[in-house]
Amino acid sequence: MLELKHITKTFQTEAGAVTAVDDVSLSIRPGEIFGIIGFSGAGKSTLVRCINLLERPTSGEVIVDGTDLTKLSDAELRVVRRRIGMIFQHFNLMPSRTVFGNIALALRHSGLDKEAKARKIKELLALVGLSDKINAYPAQLSGGQKQRVAIARALANDPKVLLCDEATSALDPQTTHSILKLLKEVNQKLKLTIVVITHQMAVIKEICDRVAVMKKGRIIEEGSITEIFAHPQADLTKDFINTANNVKKFLEVVSSGELASELNAGDKVLLLTYTGKSAGEPMVVALYERFHVKANIVFGNIDFIQGSALGKLGVVLSGEPEAVAAAQQYLRDNGVAIEELS
Repeated sequence: MLELKHITKTFQTEAGAVTAVDDVSLSIRPGEIFGIIGFSGAGKSTLVRCINLLERPTSGEVIVDGTDLTKLSDAELRVVRRRIGMIFQHFNLMPSRTVFGNIALALRHSGLDKEAKARKIKELLALVGLSDKINAYPAQLSGGQKQRVAIARALANDPKVLLCDEATSALDPQTTHSILKLLKEVNQKLKLTIVVITHQMAVIKEICDRVAVMKKGRIIEEGSITEIFAHPQADLTKDFINTANNVKKFLEVVSSGELASELNAGDKVLLLTYTGKSAGEPMVVALYERFHVKANIVFGNIDFIQGSALGKLGVVLSGEPEAVAAAQQYLRDNGVAIEELS
C-alpha cells in the first residue's frame, strides 16, 4: 500500500544544510497499523509529512497504492491527497465552525450534493461516537472529542491511508486508550492502512502490527511488535521498551547498588525475557527441583503483545556455581533470553 524508497529530506538553514530524513526506505502492507517511533528531532514527523508530500522529499520515491507521488503535478497531487487522511497532535479544528462544519470542509471538493454530504457527516460522527455533538463548537469539546472530530474529518474522503502524527500526545492516558481503540476499530471496519508517529512505546505496543525505530533521520531497527519487544537489537529500542514496561526502573535499582546488601558471594542478578510457550512454564520451580538453585524474584512484568504473553523477570540466582550455570543453560534451552546484570 505504501512504499518509501531512499527518502531524504534536507532543509537549508542559516547554519547550513540539515538532513532531517536520511535515506529511509520502508514498505507498509495494506490494512496494517505501522508505527514509527523516535525521540524529538529523530525526523519521524518530517518523514510522515513526506508521505503525503506536505514536505516534498529532497530525493527518493513515495509510492502510495502503486502511484509515485513525487512524479505527479500539483493538480494530480491534490486529487491523490484526498485518499490520504491525516490527524495531528493539536487537532487543527476551525474554532469558528461547528463539528458539522469542520467535517464539511473536508468534503468541499467531493462532488457530493448537500443531502449526501449531510448523510456522510452523520455516518462519520456515528462511527467515532459523537452523533450528539454535531452542532457543538470545538471550544465545547474535550481533547478526546476534538480528536474524534479530527478522525471523522480525516475519513471524510474514504482514504486508503491514515497518517497519525503524535495524535495522542496531548491526551491523558485514559483518553489516549479510547482514541487508540477507536483507531483499531476504524482499521478493522474500513480495512484502512494506518501509520502512527509517536515517541511513546506504550502507543506502539497497544495498537501497531509492526514498528520502525528512528534516530537522527535514519531507521535503526524494524520488525513485528512481538519481535521488537522480545528481542530488541538497538540500544535505543531497548531503552524505549524498558521505559514502557518499567524495566528501566529495575535496571536503575541494580546499577545503583541498592540490591548489593541482599546478595551473597556467587549470586547472579539476571533479567529474563520469555515469550510464547515459555511464558506459561513454571521455570522458577523447575530451577530448584532440577538444580537446587534458588531464584529470588525481585522484579516482574508481563505484557500481552498481539495476544501473546511477553514476560520480564528480574531474579537473583543462588547456588553452587556449576548448578547456577546449568540452570542458566536450562533457561536458554527453553527459549528464555538471559541478560546478566552487574
